[in-house]
Amino acid sequence: MTNREKMMAVFRDALDSALPGNLVRDTLRYEAGILMIEGKSYRLGDCREVHLFGSGKASVETARAVKAVLGDRLTEGFVVSNYGAALDGIAVFESSHPVLTENSVRAAEILMRKMSVLSADDFLIYVLSGGSSALIEKPAPPIALAEMQGLVKGLLANGVPIGEMNVVRKHLSLVKGGRLGRLSKARGIVLVVSDVIGDDLEAIGSAPMFFDRSSFADTHAILKKYGLWEASPESVRTAIQKGLSGEMEETPKGPNPLIDHFLIGSNLKILRKAKEKAEALGIPARIMSSRLRGEAGEAARAILAIGEEIATTGQPFSPPVCLLFGGETTVTLKGDGMGGRNQEMALAALREFQGNPRFCFLSAGTDGIDGLSDAAGALVDHASWERAQALGLRIDDFLARNDSYRFLQQTGDLIMTGPTGTNVMDMTALLIV
Repeated sequence: MTNREKMMAVFRDALDSALPGNLVRDTLRYEAGILMIEGKSYRLGDCREVHLFGSGKASVETARAVKAVLGDRLTEGFVVSNYGAALDGIAVFESSHPVLTENSVRAAEILMRKMSVLSADDFLIYVLSGGSSALIEKPAPPIALAEMQGLVKGLLANGVPIGEMNVVRKHLSLVKGGRLGRLSKARGIVLVVSDVIGDDLEAIGSAPMFFDRSSFADTHAILKKYGLWEASPESVRTAIQKGLSGEMEETPKGPNPLIDHFLIGSNLKILRKAKEKAEALGIPARIMSSRLRGEAGEAARAILAIGEEIATTGQPFSPPVCLLFGGETTVTLKGDGMGGRNQEMALAALREFQGNPRFCFLSAGTDGIDGLSDAAGALVDHASWERAQALGLRIDDFLARNDSYRFLQQTGDLIMTGPTGTNVMDMTALLIV
């Protein structure tokens, strides 16, 4: 196998371990009317009905796996995803991501209605994954959908980290920050596939079923910090000011006693699988961090600086070695090109090592969708540089307009997986030989 083939094998093994079917089979069991997960048991035989709900990029496949475990004990289901699918006995609502639309509102309204009619004799299972923040939304009055759309676009364009973005969205929503979970009287569990650094349950999917310790004061401070307060619609400022004065109710501040959360998938888990696969291929591997964040280009330069040290001095590891990183970087848009954070990282990395044959760099999103492109990410090495030189492509020009997709498309370095049905952030790997 070539180094490129080895790196792709490492990524595909890691990705496979994060597929919802595998995650559910590893954690959930149902026998003799008892549902078991991580040492806890729930007597579904004593419940009137069992309902399955969910939202996120991994909701369809997670729901499919849960249905396989529960079989006929499941009464009905309704999940919201970014693509349509057919599931036996479970309705799938195709919503929109990453920008809110009328479908986001419609999906939220259906979930709100279905959950609010459950009784204390029912049991619910909610499958939650990344993407929920956009897929389900019900703006708090007096905010209109178009105004919320504009605010979210502004947050994305200014490179606001996902954690801070979710604080803002939770306080302007009727379903986020634990509000959706409070609508139901039923006992239940939430199966979580994390797309958030540190796996903070308050942040994943904007925590529709959990609780929220952030405040309207935090929301106000974040908008001020990124210069978005004055640019925000009047309705948004009005809602936040009402929250600051106590006229609008805060998000729930403590756990819901009826609902238990279980983290079944995370970025760190796929990094461990990637390490295992790399070493099976004869490449020593090190997990460096599952908390990579910040500007994509800066992150790439930092990773290559470590790689150059290893290649030159053998510190802190001797080559060959594969450095593994996970997390989610951001891109502050400067141009109108096409790409995503992983493609931007790969192109920035290629600019750093150019034609050096000792480096191979991969960065890809586990959901298979990087930014607004149809690529998951990219894999670059010295041959990528040679192809770019032959084509007369200038990296700086493409990075200046955030057009990494078109550069990497021409060099043949894009990773195309299609939507994967899961989402545990990104995986980045640097091989030094």
